[in-house]
Amino acid sequence: MPIGAVIEFKPKRDDTLWAVVASIGRKTRIAEIFPNRERALADRAWREQQIKAYASLFQNCRQPAPLYSVAPIRLQDLPRAWTPLPALGFLRGQFT
Repeated sequence: MPIGAVIEFKPKRDDTLWAVVASIGRKTRIAEIFPNRERALADRAWREQQIKAYASLFQNCRQPAPLYSVAPIRLQDLPRAWTPLPALGFLRGQFT
């Protein structure tokens, strides 16, 4: 390359996504993924609101409610067969 030649640098693509993670006991599952943290936090808040709305159902089923958190995740760390978890999907056995 000649001196003074312009070298193009492509910025490294950030493949970090934000995951809403559902936990029941020692089991965890990625409930949903989002491109930014704000949307993940909003989804977590919505899921927590759904848990509160159906609190009596949990008591009747004698099933613990999941705890939700938000964490960064890389696209390549997402399980191949991953599918989103409906907010109350674990009540139909979709958590495992």
